[in-house]
Amino acid sequence: MIGDPSSHRPRNQPIETVGIIAKTRLDEAAAVVRQVTAWLAERNVKTVVESETARHSGLKDQTTCPKDDLPKSSDLLLVLGGDGTLLGVAHRIAAAAADVPVLAVNFGSLGFLTEITLPELYDALHSVLTGTAGIDERQMLRSQVLRNGTTRTDRLVLNDVAISKAALSSLIELSVSVGDQFVTCCRADGIVVASPTGSTAYNLSLGGPIVHPAVDALLLTPIAPHTLTNRPIVLPTHAPVRIEPALDRPYVDASISFDGQYGFALEPGDVITVACAEYALKVVRADARNYFAVLREKLKWGER
Repeated sequence: MIGDPSSHRPRNQPIETVGIIAKTRLDEAAAVVRQVTAWLAERNVKTVVESETARHSGLKDQTTCPKDDLPKSSDLLLVLGGDGTLLGVAHRIAAAAADVPVLAVNFGSLGFLTEITLPELYDALHSVLTGTAGIDERQMLRSQVLRNGTTRTDRLVLNDVAISKAALSSLIELSVSVGDQFVTCCRADGIVVASPTGSTAYNLSLGGPIVHPAVDALLLTPIAPHTLTNRPIVLPTHAPVRIEPALDRPYVDASISFDGQYGFALEPGDVITVACAEYALKVVRADARNYFAVLREKLKWGER
Protein backbone atom coordinates (compact mmCIF):
# COMPACT_ATOMS: atom_id res chain seq x y z
CA MET A 1 0.00 0.00 0.00
CA ILE A 2 1.32 3.40 -0.92
CA GLY A 3 1.61 5.69 2.09
CA ASP A 4 -0.17 9.01 2.55
CA PRO A 5 1.76 11.67 0.59
CA SER A 6 0.61 14.30 3.08
CA SER A 7 2.63 12.79 5.93
CA HIS A 8 6.29 13.43 6.74
CA ARG A 9 8.61 10.44 6.56
CA PRO A 10 12.17 11.57 7.28
CA ARG A 11 14.90 9.51 5.64
CA ASN A 12 17.15 7.87 8.25
CA GLN A 13 20.00 7.03 5.88
CA PRO A 14 22.52 9.91 5.72
CA ILE A 15 23.00 11.61 2.37
CA GLU A 16 26.64 11.17 1.39
CA THR A 17 26.36 11.47 -2.40
CA VAL A 18 23.94 13.55 -4.45
CA GLY A 19 23.41 12.69 -8.10
CA ILE A 20 22.50 15.61 -10.38
CA ILE A 21 20.76 15.51 -13.74
CA ALA A 22 19.26 18.36 -15.78
CA LYS A 23 17.01 18.44 -18.80
CA THR A 24 19.05 18.03 -21.98
CA ARG A 25 20.28 21.35 -23.35
CA LEU A 26 18.56 23.34 -20.61
CA ASP A 27 20.73 26.46 -20.62
CA GLU A 28 19.10 27.93 -17.50
CA ALA A 29 20.19 24.92 -15.45
CA ALA A 30 23.92 25.12 -16.23
CA ALA A 31 24.68 27.84 -13.68
CA VAL A 32 22.47 26.13 -11.08
CA VAL A 33 24.38 22.87 -11.51
CA ARG A 34 27.69 24.64 -10.92
CA GLN A 35 26.36 26.52 -7.89
CA VAL A 36 24.71 23.53 -6.25
CA THR A 37 27.79 21.32 -6.62
CA ALA A 38 29.82 24.02 -4.87
CA TRP A 39 27.13 24.40 -2.16
CA LEU A 40 27.17 20.66 -1.48
CA ALA A 41 30.99 20.51 -1.48
CA GLU A 42 31.04 23.17 1.25
CA ARG A 43 28.94 20.78 3.34
CA ASN A 44 31.18 17.78 2.63
CA VAL A 45 28.59 16.11 0.42
CA LYS A 46 29.91 14.33 -2.67
CA THR A 47 28.28 14.87 -6.05
CA VAL A 48 28.09 12.77 -9.17
CA VAL A 49 26.73 14.55 -12.24
CA GLU A 50 25.11 12.88 -15.24
CA SER A 51 27.64 12.98 -18.07
CA GLU A 52 25.73 15.19 -20.51
CA THR A 53 24.66 17.55 -17.70
CA ALA A 54 28.29 17.96 -16.61
CA ARG A 55 29.43 18.66 -20.17
CA HIS A 56 26.68 21.21 -20.77
CA SER A 57 27.42 22.90 -17.43
CA GLY A 58 31.14 23.19 -18.12
CA LEU A 59 32.17 20.96 -15.20
CA LYS A 60 35.51 19.31 -15.94
CA ASP A 61 36.95 18.19 -12.59
CA GLN A 62 33.75 16.45 -11.54
CA THR A 63 32.73 12.83 -11.00
CA THR A 64 30.28 11.86 -13.73
CA CYS A 65 28.34 8.81 -14.86
CA PRO A 66 25.74 7.84 -17.52
CA LYS A 67 22.02 8.31 -16.86
CA ASP A 68 21.37 4.62 -16.28
CA ASP A 69 24.10 4.38 -13.62
CA LEU A 70 23.08 7.49 -11.68
CA PRO A 71 20.42 5.88 -9.40
CA LYS A 72 22.85 3.29 -8.04
CA SER A 73 25.57 5.91 -7.54
CA SER A 74 23.56 8.31 -5.36
CA ASP A 75 21.77 8.63 -2.02
CA LEU A 76 19.64 11.45 -3.44
CA LEU A 77 18.87 12.48 -7.01
CA LEU A 78 18.53 16.18 -7.82
CA VAL A 79 16.51 16.61 -11.03
CA LEU A 80 16.45 19.99 -12.77
CA GLY A 81 13.82 20.26 -15.48
CA GLY A 82 10.14 19.60 -16.09
CA ASP A 83 7.84 16.66 -15.54
CA GLY A 84 9.23 14.90 -18.63
CA THR A 85 12.73 14.89 -17.15
CA LEU A 86 11.40 13.39 -13.92
CA LEU A 87 9.48 10.68 -15.80
CA GLY A 88 12.69 9.54 -17.47
CA VAL A 89 14.52 9.48 -14.15
CA ALA A 90 11.66 7.58 -12.48
CA HIS A 91 11.92 4.81 -15.06
CA ARG A 92 15.67 4.50 -14.53
CA ILE A 93 15.32 4.38 -10.73
CA ALA A 94 12.73 1.61 -10.92
CA ALA A 95 14.67 -0.30 -13.58
CA ALA A 96 17.75 -0.21 -11.34
CA ALA A 97 15.66 -1.21 -8.28
CA ALA A 98 17.31 1.69 -6.48
CA ASP A 99 15.90 2.98 -3.18
CA VAL A 100 16.83 6.60 -3.81
CA PRO A 101 14.57 9.66 -3.32
CA VAL A 102 14.25 12.41 -5.91
CA LEU A 103 14.34 16.15 -5.32
CA ALA A 104 12.76 17.58 -8.48
CA VAL A 105 13.07 21.31 -9.25
CA ASN A 106 10.70 22.76 -11.80
CA PHE A 107 12.21 24.44 -14.85
CA GLY A 108 9.17 23.56 -16.98
CA SER A 109 5.91 25.34 -17.73
CA LEU A 110 3.51 23.25 -15.64
CA GLY A 111 5.20 21.03 -13.10
CA PHE A 112 2.59 18.76 -11.49
CA LEU A 113 5.42 16.42 -10.46
CA THR A 114 8.36 18.83 -10.23
CA GLU A 115 6.60 21.02 -7.69
CA ILE A 116 9.65 22.52 -5.95
CA THR A 117 10.54 25.92 -7.38
CA LEU A 118 14.06 27.21 -7.95
CA PRO A 119 13.94 29.68 -4.99
CA GLU A 120 13.05 26.71 -2.75
CA LEU A 121 15.98 24.55 -3.92
CA TYR A 122 18.47 25.15 -1.12
CA ASP A 123 15.90 25.03 1.68
CA ALA A 124 14.68 21.72 0.27
CA LEU A 125 18.24 20.38 0.02
CA HIS A 126 18.95 21.47 3.58
CA SER A 127 15.86 19.65 4.85
CA VAL A 128 16.92 16.44 3.09
CA LEU A 129 20.47 16.63 4.43
CA THR A 130 19.20 17.19 7.97
CA GLY A 131 16.62 14.40 7.72
CA THR A 132 13.55 16.61 8.14
CA ALA A 133 12.19 16.53 4.56
CA GLY A 134 8.82 15.02 3.77
CA ILE A 135 9.06 12.11 1.36
CA ASP A 136 6.09 11.15 -0.83
CA GLU A 137 5.75 7.67 -2.29
CA ARG A 138 4.24 7.53 -5.77
CA GLN A 139 2.90 4.25 -7.12
CA MET A 140 4.46 3.10 -10.39
CA LEU A 141 3.12 0.78 -13.09
CA ARG A 142 4.68 -2.19 -14.85
CA SER A 143 3.51 -2.84 -18.40
CA GLN A 144 4.33 -5.76 -20.65
CA VAL A 145 3.60 -6.31 -24.32
CA LEU A 146 3.32 -9.99 -25.22
CA ARG A 147 3.94 -10.88 -28.87
CA ASN A 148 3.70 -14.45 -30.16
CA GLY A 149 3.93 -15.77 -26.60
CA THR A 150 7.10 -13.85 -25.70
CA THR A 151 7.67 -10.53 -23.98
CA ARG A 152 8.23 -7.78 -26.56
CA THR A 153 8.86 -5.18 -23.84
CA ASP A 154 8.69 -4.85 -20.07
CA ARG A 155 8.48 -1.21 -19.01
CA LEU A 156 8.14 0.66 -15.70
CA VAL A 157 6.25 3.96 -15.81
CA LEU A 158 5.12 6.62 -13.37
CA ASN A 159 2.19 8.21 -15.23
CA ASP A 160 0.53 6.06 -17.86
CA VAL A 161 0.47 3.56 -20.68
CA ALA A 162 -1.41 4.72 -23.79
CA ILE A 163 -2.65 2.68 -26.73
CA SER A 164 -3.72 4.89 -29.63
CA LYS A 165 -4.67 4.52 -33.26
CA ALA A 166 -2.56 5.88 -36.09
CA ALA A 167 -3.55 9.19 -37.69
CA LEU A 168 -5.38 7.62 -40.66
CA SER A 169 -6.50 4.44 -38.91
CA SER A 170 -10.08 3.38 -38.29
CA LEU A 171 -11.30 3.05 -34.71
CA ILE A 172 -9.70 0.28 -32.66
CA GLU A 173 -11.70 -2.47 -30.99
CA LEU A 174 -10.19 -3.06 -27.56
CA SER A 175 -11.04 -6.05 -25.39
CA VAL A 176 -10.35 -5.25 -21.72
CA SER A 177 -10.11 -7.65 -18.78
CA VAL A 178 -9.07 -7.29 -15.14
CA GLY A 179 -7.48 -10.48 -13.90
CA ASP A 180 -9.73 -13.29 -15.16
CA GLN A 181 -12.80 -11.04 -15.39
CA PHE A 182 -13.90 -9.58 -18.72
CA VAL A 183 -14.67 -5.85 -18.40
CA THR A 184 -15.68 -4.50 -21.79
CA CYS A 185 -15.03 -4.34 -25.49
CA CYS A 186 -14.98 -0.78 -26.72
CA ARG A 187 -14.41 0.96 -30.04
CA ALA A 188 -12.31 4.07 -29.61
CA ASP A 189 -9.26 5.99 -30.74
CA GLY A 190 -7.44 4.15 -27.97
CA ILE A 191 -7.25 3.73 -24.23
CA VAL A 192 -5.06 4.94 -21.35
CA VAL A 193 -4.16 3.09 -18.17
CA ALA A 194 -2.89 5.58 -15.58
CA SER A 195 -1.61 5.63 -12.04
CA PRO A 196 -3.02 8.10 -9.48
CA THR A 197 0.02 10.29 -10.14
CA GLY A 198 -0.74 10.12 -13.86
CA SER A 199 -4.36 11.12 -13.28
CA THR A 200 -3.39 14.77 -13.83
CA ALA A 201 -1.58 13.99 -17.11
CA TYR A 202 -3.05 12.48 -20.31
CA ASN A 203 -5.91 10.96 -18.30
CA LEU A 204 -7.11 14.41 -17.23
CA SER A 205 -7.15 15.76 -20.79
CA LEU A 206 -9.40 12.82 -21.75
CA GLY A 207 -11.95 13.66 -19.07
CA GLY A 208 -10.69 11.09 -16.58
CA PRO A 209 -10.87 11.68 -12.81
CA ILE A 210 -8.22 13.25 -10.61
CA VAL A 211 -7.16 10.63 -8.05
CA HIS A 212 -5.15 11.47 -4.94
CA PRO A 213 -1.69 9.79 -5.01
CA ALA A 214 -2.42 8.01 -1.70
CA VAL A 215 -5.20 5.97 -3.35
CA ASP A 216 -4.23 2.44 -4.43
CA ALA A 217 -5.80 2.35 -7.89
CA LEU A 218 -5.50 1.97 -11.64
CA LEU A 219 -7.38 4.34 -13.95
CA LEU A 220 -8.82 3.12 -17.24
CA THR A 221 -9.85 5.93 -19.62
CA PRO A 222 -10.93 5.50 -23.26
CA ILE A 223 -9.71 7.93 -25.92
CA ALA A 224 -12.65 9.38 -27.92
CA PRO A 225 -14.91 6.30 -27.52
CA HIS A 226 -17.52 5.57 -30.21
CA THR A 227 -20.31 5.44 -27.61
CA LEU A 228 -20.78 7.71 -24.60
CA THR A 229 -21.44 4.70 -22.38
CA ASN A 230 -17.71 3.88 -22.41
CA ARG A 231 -16.69 5.96 -19.41
CA PRO A 232 -13.49 6.15 -17.32
CA ILE A 233 -13.31 3.68 -14.46
CA VAL A 234 -11.17 3.46 -11.30
CA LEU A 235 -9.97 -0.07 -10.56
CA PRO A 236 -8.29 -1.80 -7.62
CA THR A 237 -4.68 -2.88 -8.04
CA HIS A 238 -4.96 -6.52 -6.94
CA ALA A 239 -5.14 -7.77 -10.55
CA PRO A 240 -3.51 -6.61 -13.80
CA VAL A 241 -5.40 -4.93 -16.60
CA ARG A 242 -5.22 -6.91 -19.85
CA ILE A 243 -5.92 -5.21 -23.19
CA GLU A 244 -6.20 -6.98 -26.55
CA PRO A 245 -6.55 -4.58 -29.50
CA ALA A 246 -8.05 -6.04 -32.66
CA LEU A 247 -5.54 -5.09 -35.34
CA ASP A 248 -6.22 -7.76 -37.94
CA ARG A 249 -8.72 -5.66 -39.94
CA PRO A 250 -7.81 -3.43 -42.91
CA TYR A 251 -6.92 0.19 -42.21
CA VAL A 252 -6.41 -0.38 -38.48
CA ASP A 253 -3.04 0.60 -37.05
CA ALA A 254 -2.09 1.38 -33.45
CA SER A 255 0.91 2.12 -31.28
CA ILE A 256 1.71 2.04 -27.58
CA SER A 257 3.58 4.67 -25.55
CA PHE A 258 4.98 4.57 -22.03
CA ASP A 259 4.89 7.89 -20.15
CA GLY A 260 4.98 9.52 -23.58
CA GLN A 261 8.72 8.86 -23.74
CA TYR A 262 9.05 5.48 -25.41
CA GLY A 263 6.81 3.53 -27.74
CA PHE A 264 6.40 1.44 -30.88
CA ALA A 265 3.83 0.14 -33.35
CA LEU A 266 1.62 -2.73 -32.21
CA GLU A 267 1.03 -5.83 -34.32
CA PRO A 268 -1.98 -8.16 -34.65
CA GLY A 269 -2.14 -10.56 -31.70
CA ASP A 270 -0.24 -8.29 -29.30
CA VAL A 271 -1.50 -8.37 -25.72
CA ILE A 272 -0.81 -5.56 -23.26
CA THR A 273 -0.85 -5.97 -19.48
CA VAL A 274 -0.57 -3.17 -16.94
CA ALA A 275 -0.22 -3.78 -13.21
CA CYS A 276 0.90 -2.00 -10.07
CA ALA A 277 4.70 -2.21 -9.92
CA GLU A 278 6.60 -3.49 -6.92
CA TYR A 279 8.41 -0.14 -6.71
CA ALA A 280 7.22 3.26 -5.52
CA LEU A 281 9.03 6.43 -6.49
CA LYS A 282 10.16 8.48 -3.50
CA VAL A 283 9.84 12.22 -4.09
CA VAL A 284 10.89 15.06 -1.78
CA ARG A 285 7.81 17.16 -1.17
CA ALA A 286 7.75 20.95 -1.14
CA ASP A 287 7.03 22.06 2.43
CA ALA A 288 5.48 25.28 1.12
CA ARG A 289 2.40 23.51 -0.34
CA ASN A 290 0.46 20.26 -0.11
CA TYR A 291 -1.08 18.22 -2.93
CA PHE A 292 -4.30 20.21 -2.98
CA ALA A 293 -2.38 23.49 -3.08
CA VAL A 294 -0.53 22.20 -6.15
CA LEU A 295 -3.84 21.37 -7.83
CA ARG A 296 -5.23 24.82 -7.02
CA GLU A 297 -2.09 26.47 -8.37
CA LYS A 298 -1.83 24.41 -11.57
CA LEU A 299 -5.54 23.99 -12.38
CA LYS A 300 -6.66 27.39 -11.05
CA TRP A 301 -9.34 25.82 -8.87
CA GLY A 302 -11.73 28.32 -7.33
CA GLU A 303 -10.85 31.10 -9.74
CA ARG A 304 -13.56 32.90 -11.71
